[in-house]
Amino acid sequence: MFNNSKYIINNYWILISFAIVVLILWNTNMLFQILKKEERTKMELWATAQKEIIKNTSLNLDYGNLTFDVIQKIGNTPIIQINSKGKIIDYRNINWNKKTDKDSSYLYKKLDLFKKQNKPISIEYENLITQKIYYGNSDLLKKLKYYPIALLFIIFLFAAVLYFIVQTSKISEQNKLWVGMAKETAHQIGTPLTSLMGWMTIIKDKGSNSESIIEMEKDIDRLSVITERFSKIGSFPKLNRQDINIITQKTIIYLKKRSSNYIKWNFNLSKKKINVPLNSSLFSWTLENLINNAIDSMKGKGTINITLEENKDIVKIKIQDTGKGIHSKDINQIFKPGYTSKKRGWGLGLSLSKRIIEDYHKGKIILKESKINKGSTFEIQLNKRN
Repeated sequence: MFNNSKYIINNYWILISFAIVVLILWNTNMLFQILKKEERTKMELWATAQKEIIKNTSLNLDYGNLTFDVIQKIGNTPIIQINSKGKIIDYRNINWNKKTDKDSSYLYKKLDLFKKQNKPISIEYENLITQKIYYGNSDLLKKLKYYPIALLFIIFLFAAVLYFIVQTSKISEQNKLWVGMAKETAHQIGTPLTSLMGWMTIIKDKGSNSESIIEMEKDIDRLSVITERFSKIGSFPKLNRQDINIITQKTIIYLKKRSSNYIKWNFNLSKKKINVPLNSSLFSWTLENLINNAIDSMKGKGTINITLEENKDIVKIKIQDTGKGIHSKDINQIFKPGYTSKKRGWGLGLSLSKRIIEDYHKGKIILKESKINKGSTFEIQLNKRN
């Protein structure tokens, strides 16, 4: 019920905001039309004054101060006056100098523009003189014309910022939830794990040291590592310089023993020590995620190639499989929380891996290549120096 009320309130505010925007745009359009009408009236008055001058000049009369004032005070509205043959005989408020700019094509281009913007005003006197006045929009009208576009842009920008804030807040809340769940999981696993470790010690003290007991002890150690991993989510772990070959090899051997016999493992690691700033627990987790995804993609049957390369500054670890591959439409989604192509799972493996490598280790994790029904290649890049 609370969620429904919140949804209704949000829609209510959206409708109000939309109504305000429509009202502003309507009001702006009305103001534009009013100013345009007033400008037309001013031009008609100016045409009347011109007619008065022509009349008084033909009768050798003096035109009054009022007519002269009207002629002089037309504001900044651009005007072009033509005769009955369409030739320009006068212009006002146009940046063109007859003495320096001898090419009059500029004025005629302006005339064509004015013809599109406003209807002409005729000046006629006793069938002797027939002239027309064409005028363009003033600077004020031009600014007012583009004001709604600027307003819509500002509203769009504001909406984008608001959306970004809401999304950031939502992601922050989700992150807090995941961190809380991870730490609670670590706490819940810790209690039975301590008990299992105690029972294992008792069994070993009684002289039982079979291979199954040794493997069980390894799995208990693995649970301890998993608990440590979950407890570190949400906090920046400490990085120590360690040989990446050893950590990678240990992870591969552990997973190899617990995977299908139909999987062929090829791994080409370096024969020399490569010390890299690492958190071994979290780095091993990333390798597990990528390798387990490769196993799932191959449905337990195929080949996994793991290679380690280095240059002066970077170490690269490539995990290649012969699985079903990733569709091109999904490539941009694979590292996002919740994305999964499996029927089970929460789709957090690659998202966590990206966070571990890029946020904690300041490296990169990328999908190097993927072809449908041929397989995928992921690459981890780590800096050899902090």
